[in-house]
Amino acid sequence: MYVKTIESMKTLKIVLFVAIILATQNLSAQQHKQWEKWSFLMGEWVGEGNGQPGQGSGSFSFTTDLDENIIVRKSITEFPATKDKPASTHKDLMYIYHDNTGNSSKSIYFDNEGHVINYTITYAENSTVFTSDIIQNTPRFRLSYFLINKDTLNVKFEFAPPQNPESFKTYIEGKCTRKK
Repeated sequence: MYVKTIESMKTLKIVLFVAIILATQNLSAQQHKQWEKWSFLMGEWVGEGNGQPGQGSGSFSFTTDLDENIIVRKSITEFPATKDKPASTHKDLMYIYHDNTGNSSKSIYFDNEGHVINYTITYAENSTVFTSDIIQNTPRFRLSYFLINKDTLNVKFEFAPPQNPESFKTYIEGKCTRKK
């Protein structure tokens, strides 16, 4: 009787182990599928643009992290000195994550200027748009990526004043190419 109990426990452990492996593979496939709409942005990009801060150049990347549970966007932009301003560097970091419904529709942004911005993400064919929440007495921001072709993007960063949060104006815009 004791031997049968041990064998039953071994069988149960094997069945549980196989069930866990199958469930994990299914979850991994679902997570990968949830990032499909991000495929055109994944990788490293370089570009140049202009706007209110002046002419700048920089790079950014979109990569998965934490076993493909999040996407991390890192960016750096350098602005050369002008007669009115010294040279400056803008660095930022964004985490894109699944909300409580499992949709990749939220992100949080941090930069070296002390900004923290929560975004809601919307999608259209070949574009992804991050729009900040409306917060009283705070400007609103919108960051858009538009695919031109498989290796070229148009990137636009806009802001709207607190008193008119739907009135977005372009702050900086530029074209980016995929790093090979």
